[in-house]
Amino acid sequence: MATSTTAELLIHLDPDAGDTLQVQIYAGVRTAILSGRVKPGARLPSSRALAADLGVSRTTSLLAIEQLMAEGYVTARPGSGIFVAPDLPDDMSRPLPIRPVHRKHPPLSCRASMLAELKPRAWRLPGGPRPFRAGTPAVDLLPVGLWSRLSARRLVAASASHFDYSDWPPLREAIAAYLQRARATRCDADQVVIVAGAQGGLDLVARLLLDPGDSAWIEEPGHTGTRAALIGAGARLVPVPVDGDGLVVEAGVRTAHDARLACITPSHQFPLGVVMSLTRRLTLLKWASSAGAWIVEDDYDSAFRYGARPVPSLHGLDDDGRVIYLASFSKTLFPSLRLGFLVVPPDLRDRFVAARRALDFQPPTLNQAVLADFIGEGHYERHLRRMRSVYHERLEAMVEAARRYCGGALCVRPVLTGLHAVADLDGVDAECVSREAMARGVEAMPLSLYFDRAQAPDALLLGFGPVRVEDAPDGMRRLAAAIESARLTASGSRLRSRPRTRSHR
Repeated sequence: MATSTTAELLIHLDPDAGDTLQVQIYAGVRTAILSGRVKPGARLPSSRALAADLGVSRTTSLLAIEQLMAEGYVTARPGSGIFVAPDLPDDMSRPLPIRPVHRKHPPLSCRASMLAELKPRAWRLPGGPRPFRAGTPAVDLLPVGLWSRLSARRLVAASASHFDYSDWPPLREAIAAYLQRARATRCDADQVVIVAGAQGGLDLVARLLLDPGDSAWIEEPGHTGTRAALIGAGARLVPVPVDGDGLVVEAGVRTAHDARLACITPSHQFPLGVVMSLTRRLTLLKWASSAGAWIVEDDYDSAFRYGARPVPSLHGLDDDGRVIYLASFSKTLFPSLRLGFLVVPPDLRDRFVAARRALDFQPPTLNQAVLADFIGEGHYERHLRRMRSVYHERLEAMVEAARRYCGGALCVRPVLTGLHAVADLDGVDAECVSREAMARGVEAMPLSLYFDRAQAPDALLLGFGPVRVEDAPDGMRRLAAAIESARLTASGSRLRSRPRTRSHR
């Protein structure tokens, strides 16, 4: 039987790699065996030949072969050499050949096709926070040391309940107490339902309150996560315009007075940032009561205010039990925590909890316990006070950088709340600017992504939460270059499309 050569094994050694040379030789031979380049029963080069061909010591190659023998990939025959084992230990791990599929699969559901068309994720760059990514807090200023100590304390004292499917009542109690202080809600701990972030809460609400075909009001423009949850429940989406006073309730009544649900962001409308007026709030509550409809109040980032008085929650004005309050800790702490909550009417609480358990149980109990300590011991509100000051500084740095580097090409609208600003462009296409910005490592979402039917203005969504004061100028310089490039591209396109005229002599 012929002996396989070192070249046939395709072993490539990299002295700068993280693995030792011994490990690289072992991995190379193993891959050659499992890929089928070297067949079962084939004779392998001796450890001496491997060492000479690869330029390593014989000890290194010998140890690699001994590891392969210990794991059953190769066998030694005295006086004959080293051979690939006829029966491999993990033969099933061999990759199967990929064959073209000629049959036609059944089509996806209409809801799946609609969900696939939601666009904003395609406008996000991979990796950590970039300037000016919207919806991201200052993860660089997380109280990591404090959070670690609280986590370690909980782990040391952990009981079986921390690792089982269970709710954590102290977290619901801490949330209810905070909401009564900070958001003027009227609720107790029994009305709080812990969910896996705001999106998990939206999905749960849509599943429980809507039947396929039911009408649901959404803000126009509005958050795509809300659209996704409603589409997933099979709802008929009814876009309702937003003006300077928030959702135009009269327009919603004219279009679908019998809607089953209205999803709104009254304290800081996403993405426009306006605050819903008291008159509109009362009108909305009156409509919900008369129509027998529900209202979902998404209070996603109203904790951060800059010179504006706190706005009481819509839930606090509700005397008829029509408002379901939704919030999470993704903006106030960090997104990967994946903890949010609903405040539901007392008579619905047990059904919401039962449905949550049927769908996904609940978020990890240990994380709930740590967050309960973080809120209950006062760390959460101290963190919010600190971050309001930080975000105000970052907002001012972004606005100043826009004024300095973009001039009249980019006008940032006033911001009183939240972690993002809307910035209007002067005579240049926002989607083109956004693509040019992405090529320069900057995320500036076009406002059009959040419109469903209405014509969107040429404007960008600029998040300032993750952008440090010292980084704002560089990010804005790159955005200014993107605006100029988009303007030049548009000018070139107009010149190329201009009809040619003949000159007459």
